[in-house]
Amino acid sequence: MPRRIAVIQGHPDPEPKHLCRALAEAYADAAFRAGHEVKQIDLARLDFPFLRTQADFEQGAVPDSLKPAQMAILGAEHIVLVFPLWLGTMPALVKAFLEQVLRPGFAFSYQASGFPAKKLTGRSARLVVTMGMPVFAYRWWFLAHGVKCLERSILGGVGIHPIRESFFGGVGNARDTTRQKWLEQMRDLGRRGA
Repeated sequence: MPRRIAVIQGHPDPEPKHLCRALAEAYADAAFRAGHEVKQIDLARLDFPFLRTQADFEQGAVPDSLKPAQMAILGAEHIVLVFPLWLGTMPALVKAFLEQVLRPGFAFSYQASGFPAKKLTGRSARLVVTMGMPVFAYRWWFLAHGVKCLERSILGGVGIHPIRESFFGGVGNARDTTRQKWLEQMRDLGRRGA
């Protein structure tokens, strides 16, 4: 069944040679060919400021450059976020983007008491993360802490569920055959809208 999918390319470097770009493109292309509606967002090509105050986060306006991205997230049934692991978590640009678009009133609402109301329920997500270290080391030694925080506190906090992961490790030393296998995995996920 066709789905509405937002593919967010989170690699801060616009250089096309990066694996993140190839993975996102493989997913998006296969999803589109399978009949899914696909909107792509490339963070490296967007110009937006970092938030610096709580008042701006809560009462400021979303920058004009991010309004189409926010609407793509709102219209999506499934969100695919692709990024490289930097210092154990997402790059600062990805966090800055999420802070800008997942604001109060859009992604959640404060309530008189208790936890905020989640406003993006009914959406699923896939996190596609590349890293230099082996995946087992990130999962078992580092407990995937940076990605778990993104899942629980950010995406889960606004109602996005379920959230699945695709981790690709040892990317600096990966053979061409391994990279082709990873791209085929992404094409398969894209065809299925998963």
